[in-house]
Formats: sequence, C-alpha cells, structure tokens
Amino acid sequence: MREEILSPSEEPIDEVDVPGLRPRTLSEFVGQSELKGHLGVLLGAARNRREPTDHMLFAGPPGLGKTTLANIVAAEMGAHIQVTSGPALERAGDLASILSKIEEGDVLFIDEIHRLPRAVEEVLYPAMEDFRIDIVLGKGPAARSIPLELSSFTLVGATTRTGLITGPLRDRFGLVARLDYYEVDDLQSIVLRAAKILGVEISTDGAWEIARRARGTPRIANRLLRQVRDFAEVERDSSIDAEVAADGLLFFGVDERGLDKASRAVLEAICGRFGGGPVGLSTLAISVSEPTETVEDVYEPYLIQQGMLMRTPRGRVATPSAYEHLGLTPPAPSVAGSQNGLFG
Repeated sequence: MREEILSPSEEPIDEVDVPGLRPRTLSEFVGQSELKGHLGVLLGAARNRREPTDHMLFAGPPGLGKTTLANIVAAEMGAHIQVTSGPALERAGDLASILSKIEEGDVLFIDEIHRLPRAVEEVLYPAMEDFRIDIVLGKGPAARSIPLELSSFTLVGATTRTGLITGPLRDRFGLVARLDYYEVDDLQSIVLRAAKILGVEISTDGAWEIARRARGTPRIANRLLRQVRDFAEVERDSSIDAEVAADGLLFFGVDERGLDKASRAVLEAICGRFGGGPVGLSTLAISVSEPTETVEDVYEPYLIQQGMLMRTPRGRVATPSAYEHLGLTPPAPSVAGSQNGLFG
C-alpha cells in the first residue's frame, strides 16, 4: 500500500467550503464521537494488517460531514481517493472504467449511492466481495463474459436516503453509520476553528451565536460564519462578538431558531394557506416553489426536530410551536378537533 497522503488540492471541495476548512485527519474532525471511535479502531487495525479497511456507508442529512469522512479515511490509510456519484454512473461500463483504474488500497467514494441504477449496482456486488467484475463482450448468442481482476480497494458510500439503499448492497458494507446533527458546543468549536483559518477575529460568544443558529450542521455553520464576516467587514469594525453575529444573521434572514427564508416559507404556507394542515408534500412543494425532494430532505428534518412540523398519513401538519414562532395564533380547539385533535 502506498504511504502517500492526500494533499488539500486533491480533496473535492464542496461548493460551500473553502480550501483548508475541511478537516483532513480524524483528530481534527469535531463531533460524532461514537463514529470517530469506531473509525479509529477500524482504520488502526487495517493499518496494522497493511490491508484496505472494510467498505463503509455513511448516512445522514446533507452537510454533516460524509464527504469529509471519506477523505479522512483515505488520508488515514495513506491512499488515493477516487470520487464519483450515483447519478454520474449511468451505465455498468462507467463503473467498470473507474474500477479498472483503481490501484491497491485506493478508496472509491460514491456520493448519493442510493441513486445508482440497478444494472450498475449489480456490477458493484462482485467488485465489493471478490474484487473482480465480469465484462460482457458482444451481444446475443455470441456474447461472452470475461472476468477482470481488480486491486483491493475500500468503497465508501454516502447517502441522504438510507431507505432507498437495497438490502443486498447495504449488507455488503462492513460499517453502516448514521451521522447525527451536531451539538451547539461542537459547532462552536467548528466555527472557532474555521475563523482561525479564515483569519477572522471572533469571540467565543460570537461563535456560540452562530453555532446555535446553524441547525446542527457544520456546512451551515461555516456558511453563516462567512456571511457574518462579510457583514462585520462592511457594517462594523470587522471583529465579531455576539451582538455583531446576531445583527449579521438577522441581516441575512436567519432567525433566532436558525430558520432561513425558505424554511419559514414552508411553515408560513402550512399555517397561512392551508390552515395548519394536513397538506400533501407535492402541494406544499408547489406552494413554496421547491422540488419535493428539497422540501423533504433539506427543510423538513430540522423543522420536525424542532417540533414545528409533523408528518402524518394525511400530510404535513404545523404544530402550535410553529404558530408561536411565526407570531400567529394557533387554530381554535374546535378547528383542531376536526383535524383529529392534533392541537387538542
């Protein structure tokens, strides 16, 4: 196995990240303590045996660090990383082309792996288990299959929709881990680290103010930090304390609970246009001019976590907490009673 470590220029940089903000080692990674412990054991054992570690599947909402962890796995193993995504692999030949170029010990990272076409997924099965693929030459009765031996590698998959991963694929991963939303303390540490890298003067109170409105997501915390930095440079004296952070976040439409304009639009649509619900996902998505997948995967999880939204068999329903946050009066008990007593 090569002892080459990924340089920052070789890492895929997310559109909301800047070079240097993404942790490159497990010790730099903040949060997800249980998962970090598991990874430390698996990677350490693999290094001792001088062989690739088990295949890994990371699941969870966007922005929690799945891509970062894939890069950390490669860096900790001293390996190269090949990056692709489920939608990019349209044909079995696309995957075969990537696998044939993989060298011993490499990491193959497939983002949104639940979107792999079935034909591509079936090619992946023998590659994961036996490190080989079967290439079919010709068509019809003259077609023949030629086995192609592959170098040993580690597959790291990432998904935001665990339920769409087929059982046979999920069972082939040695580690299946779900990333949880981050605690405010961890996000504060992430903000302070990012501020140091960006050369931003920020107080611990200022970092806390940004962290508590970041919706438990490091990606959002880093984005808010850059927005507040720009606000402080233009409207203040460049340094960020709690007051400047609060003013900057308010300026960019992020309220006390961390909801942005789009998230509030979802609540306002349910409470204002649909009487608190229930309202179907498609109808709700159309009303806020967003794709159904965006509403379901990006906005709803945090709203549900905060107790402002419920998913019911009949549709989405706003809770009294949502009305309170919007400064509205919840439906009267008699009205709530006609909605199966959700407010009664």
